[in-house]
Amino acid sequence: MRLIVSSLLALTVAGSVVTGPAHAADLIGFWDKPQHGGNSFNRLPPDEAYFKALSGYGATWVRLSYDKWKPAKRDYLIGDADKYEGIPAADLKMLKETLDRADKAGLKVVITPLSLPGMRWSQNNGNKFDGRIWQDKAWWAEAASFWRDLARELRDHPGVAAYNIINEPAPEKQNGLAEHADRKAMLDWYAGKKGSASDLVAFYETVIAAIREVDPATPIMADAGWYAAADGFTYWPSGLSDQKVVYSFHMYEPYAATSAPNMKREKPYTYPGKVPFGEGDEDWDKARVASYLDQPVQWAKDKGIPLNRVVAGEFGCMRRWTGCKAYLEDVLTTLDKNSLHWAFYSFREDSWDGMDYELGSKKVHWKYWDAIDAGTPDPVKRTATPEFEPIAKRLAKEEQ
Repeated sequence: MRLIVSSLLALTVAGSVVTGPAHAADLIGFWDKPQHGGNSFNRLPPDEAYFKALSGYGATWVRLSYDKWKPAKRDYLIGDADKYEGIPAADLKMLKETLDRADKAGLKVVITPLSLPGMRWSQNNGNKFDGRIWQDKAWWAEAASFWRDLARELRDHPGVAAYNIINEPAPEKQNGLAEHADRKAMLDWYAGKKGSASDLVAFYETVIAAIREVDPATPIMADAGWYAAADGFTYWPSGLSDQKVVYSFHMYEPYAATSAPNMKREKPYTYPGKVPFGEGDEDWDKARVASYLDQPVQWAKDKGIPLNRVVAGEFGCMRRWTGCKAYLEDVLTTLDKNSLHWAFYSFREDSWDGMDYELGSKKVHWKYWDAIDAGTPDPVKRTATPEFEPIAKRLAKEEQ
């Protein structure tokens, strides 16, 4: 039944009838040289001033998520993650207007959903992991229908540099593979899951095929497994068959040190320093950061994928953490050594201040939290700070 419904949904979206593929804007060339930008995971659709501020630092692109925006129905843009029945017109209109503002500010945009049918983002799901899509391929058909519909609507937009199919997929979670498992364990796990609903590579192939039915040109961004971990490509037997794919990983390791829970520890983990990772403790410093980030680079080389098709889609650390500036510097040094694309997390986030480096190392003003409670725009002024300097100085080079 889902397959029949999905086929019917492919014919209409927002009341329009499909007349065949259009000549979509081909922006794969945008990714030929290193592109640097930021993530936008805001609760309100960003205005033009927001995008101009990011562009003003020298950024060339923004990774845009919309799942915190007020939806017309249960879930923004997909209507309901429990049953996809088409894109709500009001949500689509708001997204297109936001894309127009980013384009006017000179930024290319990567569209990044946090939810798909059968996979509702945990923060919109009572903080519970939703892995239905990795257990039943019926959800794949609904996800493919959604992306077919969205690609049909956005294929001609000049500002869309890629479709990031899903943010931080985790088919391995609660499914037999430990996070940061060794290479053999990953390969053995995938050998047992290949062809199943847990097969992330096959899932991407399915969704990309649906996109290409209506949009032959817009690049695709594909996150690695286990929440887009830098070692999450390890078990992939090859790159994807589509030739316009950019492969994305995220960098928050060692997570025990870079994340919010560390700030609540009586004695926070330091950087450099010994930090829990995988099944034990490790010394994390510039060399360890480099060796960890070498994994997606080496995977790409082994599979014949050019490094200009590899991107660090997110990276960051708690801005008030004493090791943050040094950590950002070491991560960025490694990324730039390999001429990778990157986007820092995050730019002027209006619902969480933890990795908003323009706020410096002090507590955010109480007006920030009042605005969240009131559902009004964030009133706190931002400025370049020492905490933002590792990122800002590299964006400035991009501008030059």
